[in-house]
Amino acid sequence: MKKIGILTGGGDAPGLNAVIAGVIAQAKADGASVLGILRGWAGLLEKDAVVLDPSRAEGLATRGGTILFSSRTNPYKKPNGPQTARDNFAALGLDALIACGGDDTLGVARKLYDDFKLPVVGVPKTIDNDLSGTDRTFGFDTAVNIAMRAIDDLRVTAESHRRIMVVEVMGRHAGWIALWAGMAAAADVTIIPEVKMSVAEIAAILKRKKDLGRTSAMVVVAEGVELTDAMVTQDKSTDAFGHVKLGGVGKQLEQELEKALKWEARSVILGHLQRGGAPSALDRVIGLRFGLAAAGLVREKKWGQMVSLKGNEVVGVSLTEAVGKLRTVPPAFYEEARLFF
Repeated sequence: MKKIGILTGGGDAPGLNAVIAGVIAQAKADGASVLGILRGWAGLLEKDAVVLDPSRAEGLATRGGTILFSSRTNPYKKPNGPQTARDNFAALGLDALIACGGDDTLGVARKLYDDFKLPVVGVPKTIDNDLSGTDRTFGFDTAVNIAMRAIDDLRVTAESHRRIMVVEVMGRHAGWIALWAGMAAAADVTIIPEVKMSVAEIAAILKRKKDLGRTSAMVVVAEGVELTDAMVTQDKSTDAFGHVKLGGVGKQLEQELEKALKWEARSVILGHLQRGGAPSALDRVIGLRFGLAAAGLVREKKWGQMVSLKGNEVVGVSLTEAVGKLRTVPPAFYEEARLFF
């Protein structure tokens, strides 16, 4: 009987438990067992794992987060980390490993496959929807809907106090969440990392609306937007993959707009709220299908591949293609959104 390991790394995303449920279900059908590696790559480095009995799949897709927990551990930043990961893979009696994660987690999976031919399969996970090689990642739909509802609710406060409300959403290098949520919630202007906009340009859009009689405004901004020449960070620290902690561009924009327009402004950072709660129906179904397909790739021994949604079909693509570049918002899509500013 094959033993399949599965881990979830990086930030949590609604739909991860659905992936786990899909893997368990397909493994059961194929006569394989599943071992859950706890806390992402950290669990593999420490041989921290639990058996995932088929009964664990029941109702699991309805739950947010990940029952396997997560971390931002990078084996390639640990002394002898890659070799330890390989050795522990063997010590746990694994025949294959399914890694669920974004660019960082899958980047490690690709390196382990390249360096050791470790039999690994990837599942794309990021609420930012910025992973190349797939049309969509699970977690994105839930995050967009959470952001949209928050913008809708904050509009009431903006109208009541006749002010500008700046809503900061996630998006380090790609503005998918900001753009979709901004369009869906009829934001007055949405700013994304892919398109440079000065404070003067943003203020001009809002001034035009104010001159037409508007007494309130909603502005959506992705956390990775550079209003000056750098991203706004919480501090100077970085994680295991070299990422700084973003947060604060909304506050910066609030202050600049209030100064430029003499119009009261307030900002709200949605932050991790966008990751929480139960996954949407779309993210549950995508997660389940990704889990089934990942276990299918294991059965077919298609190592070094990642499951991918192409249209409505789930297929396998190489991990190299998956992590080769970020999937960013096309200029034409943003131009469509600008028609509503």
